[in-house]
Amino acid sequence: MSIINKQNTIKSESSKGSDFTFLFGKRNYIWMGIGLALIALGFILMTGHDANTRPDGTYDVNYWNEDIYSWTRIRLAPFLILTGFAVEIYAILINPNKDK
Repeated sequence: MSIINKQNTIKSESSKGSDFTFLFGKRNYIWMGIGLALIALGFILMTGHDANTRPDGTYDVNYWNEDIYSWTRIRLAPFLILTGFAVEIYAILINPNKDK
């Protein structure tokens, strides 16, 4: 019985005095924030009116909006999203304990 009591008290003492540590370092979280911002910016740039919306905002089946093929939606936004994911991978793989 004394062994169980000792183990229980050890567990309760360690849980009371345990220090909270983050899984990643400060530098990792900064890079994760940058990656998340790039991904969000890419998705924001990809949004817009659909193919049948006129410039004044009305929907017309007989109107074709060429803006869905804009350089921003087709090239820039996907590039920012993929770059954001690459930055996220880099942020996870950075060693927080490495000397600068």
